[in-house]
Amino acid sequence: MKICVTSQGDNLDAQVDPRFGRCQYFIIVNTDTLEFEAVKNPNMDAMGGAGIQSGQIMANRQVKAVVTGNVGLNAFQTLNAAGISVLTGVSGNVRQAIEKYKKGELKPTQVPTTAAKSA
Repeated sequence: MKICVTSQGDNLDAQVDPRFGRCQYFIIVNTDTLEFEAVKNPNMDAMGGAGIQSGQIMANRQVKAVVTGNVGLNAFQTLNAAGISVLTGVSGNVRQAIEKYKKGELKPTQVPTTAAKSA
């Protein structure tokens, strides 16, 4: 299965980035083989819409789940509409997050974990 872990670096030993839409990297990993691709987030410094655009990247890459610290309303709605599970409250390094996911220790969230931004 292909999942995404938000990351502060480009490898499995990097720390999980607590942000989804503005994380530094998306680590897209095959949970069966641990083969991964580090994708620098083009939305990290976006003026607006980072969550939606980042969610669209996940849909285009056909990931089944996003593992992160927090997710905002727009990102959550975009991921939810694409059928992507969102697992929040995750910290530690990317490798640890993947292991927790594989063991079933992370549960999908049903609501955004950060407030919507005001214009």
